[in-house]
Amino acid sequence: MSNIVDPLVRRIAARVRAERERRRWTLARLADESGVSQAMISRIEREESSPTAVVLGKLSAAFQIGVSSLLEASPDGTGEGGGTGAVRRGADAAEWRDPGTGYRRRQITTPGFPAEIAEIRLPPGAEVPYPAAAFAFVRQVVWVLEGRLTFREGDLAHVLDAGDTIELGEPAPRTFVNDTATECRYVVVLARQQRP
Repeated sequence: MSNIVDPLVRRIAARVRAERERRRWTLARLADESGVSQAMISRIEREESSPTAVVLGKLSAAFQIGVSSLLEASPDGTGEGGGTGAVRRGADAAEWRDPGTGYRRRQITTPGFPAEIAEIRLPPGAEVPYPAAAFAFVRQVVWVLEGRLTFREGDLAHVLDAGDTIELGEPAPRTFVNDTATECRYVVVLARQQRP
């Protein structure tokens, strides 16, 4: 077994720990707020486990920050290699892979940018649910580039083909599903709203 830790696993571990400590939350408090077990949070913070997309969604909801913030290195929102005028080459972009589903997420923008943009690749048969809290204080657009995405929002199901978009409304439990035999590629554009 290799002792080499994936840089993204290390980055996520540092960000989860930094966000928890910044709030002065114990592991138990974060577990209560997120619905993720203390044991799992501890393994993530110790770089012993890469969280799944579902776990990342729950943690980001508890912290009320975007998933992209948990994937970036800097807790001040500047990230690495970002900023005005900085060119980020496609080959250099960090890509995070969900160990459970194979879902891949590549951040296009850094957390300091006014909108969060991510490219997602959802493998055949993958299903990624997010809790309603992951969508609090945000507006979101999903734009399918290739393949077919079944998007469930509460009791509603929307089938989106290449070129289709959907603007998301009030927070609700949402599930991204690829029930086809080919990969689905889509873009998520997220804008943060002011808290009431």
